[in-house]
Amino acid sequence: MSREELINETVEKLRQLSDSRIQEVSDYVSFLACKIDDKIISEGIKTLASTSKSFEFLQNEEELYQVSDIKEQYQ
Repeated sequence: MSREELINETVEKLRQLSDSRIQEVSDYVSFLACKIDDKIISEGIKTLASTSKSFEFLQNEEELYQVSDIKEQYQ
């Protein structure tokens, strides 16, 4: 079934529902749209953070401590 056919079929089914059920469907569709938006935003933030030079200093951080600095070693 094509996208257009599925949409048309869904609209026809919606026409048979009561107003309260249509409101439930509308709320659910809004919820799904928000989830998609949240995922897009999260992916965008990940991309920005991974390509940003703001955190570059963490990759080039010098070692402050050596193994010899450890006073007690557990085995």
